[in-house]
Amino acid sequence: MSDAGSDEFGEEETGPYLGEYEGERNERDERHGQGKATLPNGDTYEGLYECGKRHGQGTYRFKNGARYIGEWVNNKKHGQGLFIYPDGSKYEGSWVEDQRSGNGKYSYINGDYYDGEWQNHVRHGQGTYVYADTGSKYTGTWKDGKREGQGEFIHANHKYVGPWKGDVMEGTGKYVFDIGCQQHGVYITGDQGEGKGMEEEEETAARPIPIWRATHITEIIEDTPVEPEEAPPGTPNSRKGKHLIFESQSPEPGTEEPKPEGDEEKKEESAEQPPPPSADPAAEPAAAEPAATEEQPADQEPPAAPAEGEEQPPTEEPAAAEEAKDEPAPEEPAPAPEGDAPTEQPVPAED
Repeated sequence: MSDAGSDEFGEEETGPYLGEYEGERNERDERHGQGKATLPNGDTYEGLYECGKRHGQGTYRFKNGARYIGEWVNNKKHGQGLFIYPDGSKYEGSWVEDQRSGNGKYSYINGDYYDGEWQNHVRHGQGTYVYADTGSKYTGTWKDGKREGQGEFIHANHKYVGPWKGDVMEGTGKYVFDIGCQQHGVYITGDQGEGKGMEEEEETAARPIPIWRATHITEIIEDTPVEPEEAPPGTPNSRKGKHLIFESQSPEPGTEEPKPEGDEEKKEESAEQPPPPSADPAAEPAAAEPAATEEQPADQEPPAAPAEGEEQPPTEEPAAAEEAKDEPAPEEPAPAPEGDAPTEQPVPAED
């Protein structure tokens, strides 16, 4: 997958035919400074040289249509640069000695793209792969071009959160649905070669297939602050959350404390006696409203609590995206396009 060294054809001042060069030279008659060269194989380079080698900013055009625009160090792509491949795919980001290394974005001809970390020409580290057909995306850890470690596979109305191994889901994870529930379970790996004859197994290498085993379903718990909400008239105190909860102010049965009979009689007598008249009519207080604890008539029913909302069943997930198709490697010394795009994994039917 990696490209051959850019100096494989050589621009050294040796051999029967050295191509053509037009530009600056140093005191040793080496290509040095700004220049333009046509290599023996038909490729061209226009940019900076240092002591006979491409060094600095420059543009290299391959005869097969590919081209690199960016930084060079000692005849190798090194630094920031854009490489456009013959099939139309392109990579823009960091290079280290002719290899994609560091942070960069690779855009495929089918519309998919990967944006993240690279090492030795392959996806390695943290990155996000987006499937153009479905809009699904994987974001998480990569190792040697494959999904490895913790990651999230996000779809239109749900996502999978859990570990990956060898580019497939494996281990304990969960599916989180937009309707407010999550399905917990574990992925175990099967074998694509199971049930096949010996001859077919020899021709085709076994490929692991993830199998989902669901265990239980829970609600999505969100840590949101509880805000006070004004209760309707005649309703006990209420609080605002995911559901409306009415707190009862009456004590539980069996926990009531006995009250002396004398105290109840005194309260009844004090309630029946009107307050003494005031000398100043303006200072006379307004008639007191009935207490909130006044008993309601027997024929009046207490207000009913509102019913909670019902959940809707989960919808089906979008179809899996097609794999990215790579063209064969361009003629040397151009690097080949990125390897096959990762395939979307099957998702279990929702309960």
